[in-house]
Amino acid sequence: MEEFKKDFPLLNNNNIVYLDSGATSQKPQPVLDAVSEFYKTSNANPHRGAYSLSIEATEKYEESRQKIAKFINAKHTEEIIYTKNATESINLVAYSYGIENLKPGDEIVISIMEHHSNLVPWQKVARVTGAILKYMYINDDYEIPEAEIESKITPKTKIVGITHISNVLGTINNVEKIVKYAHKNGAIVIVDGAQSTPHIKVDVQKLNCDFFVFSGHKMLSPLGIGILYGKREILNNMTPFLMGGDMIEYVHEQETTFAPLPNKFEAGTQNVGGAIGLAAAIDYIQKVGFDEIERIENELTDYAVKRLSSLGFVKLYVTSNKSNHSGVISFNIEGVHPHDVASILDTYGVCIRSRKSLCTTAYEVFGNRFNLSRKFLFLQYKVRRRQASRRA
Repeated sequence: MEEFKKDFPLLNNNNIVYLDSGATSQKPQPVLDAVSEFYKTSNANPHRGAYSLSIEATEKYEESRQKIAKFINAKHTEEIIYTKNATESINLVAYSYGIENLKPGDEIVISIMEHHSNLVPWQKVARVTGAILKYMYINDDYEIPEAEIESKITPKTKIVGITHISNVLGTINNVEKIVKYAHKNGAIVIVDGAQSTPHIKVDVQKLNCDFFVFSGHKMLSPLGIGILYGKREILNNMTPFLMGGDMIEYVHEQETTFAPLPNKFEAGTQNVGGAIGLAAAIDYIQKVGFDEIERIENELTDYAVKRLSSLGFVKLYVTSNKSNHSGVISFNIEGVHPHDVASILDTYGVCIRSRKSLCTTAYEVFGNRFNLSRKFLFLQYKVRRRQASRRA
């Protein structure tokens, strides 16, 4: 573990314990070097110039696409579309497929554990088209029961959105079963792989999903680069989400024809440095190996769950089925606002995420959080004073 840590400059240069990789991971030196090298030696617009520097930028950009396609086992390289992040990828599908294909009475089914990125766009699609948004709910073990899948996905269902691994609960969903059942009922499936792609081997052909999305910044690459995978036959029949720039074929005064895949969905100058950084991140992940990544994560997760469970004032929200749980651990501390917990831990150099959704739970269960928060803010103030005194 110490050898891996040496690869991450930010972790070596700061006395912190970083536990927020589910939101954004830190970047290893090989990724930073790859991005820096591109901007130092090859920076130019891809696909736009006949000069050698532009051609070199194009080659690097497309080589990254090929690497990503192979990484998730896409059947065709042109099924890989660059976006800013998973959120933009889902919005692309919502606007270019959802709004174009749904009508009043059609149904969209998602799970209650979805990230807002895989929830709010479908609310918009439902409002615009008159479709109905339905939810698959979880049981007491924080998993989606089979009965929920089979009762919510019906012949009226046209789109199913499902997270591969929940960013809140760490639950690993049975995506293959959901895809199979959705296809049986004539629906297409979009899988949010933001939390799964950095941690487990993804095979989109095996999953047989119609769309798969993920973000680079959660898997060691720079911020601002994301991926939409879509089956070629579906993407070919979709209208572009953004217009202009590199997505055109011919432009006339009153009409335009669009470029073929993947350029059709990549309007404007793209984040070439981010794409190259993502390719370098894939190299780093593959060098470590998914078996080693899973082994380390399972060991750390088991340890953390065991220690947290021994504290009577901590409430955990994790499934008891270890084979269906990834490295995300959500918890509440009795009587304490989550933001106060995060602020106090920050004074000790520990970086964790605090969520509004859990704040509501804490308020409903533990009552007067205002008075509790005042007490803990005062405690935080005393901690900071003590640390300042020690430094002095």
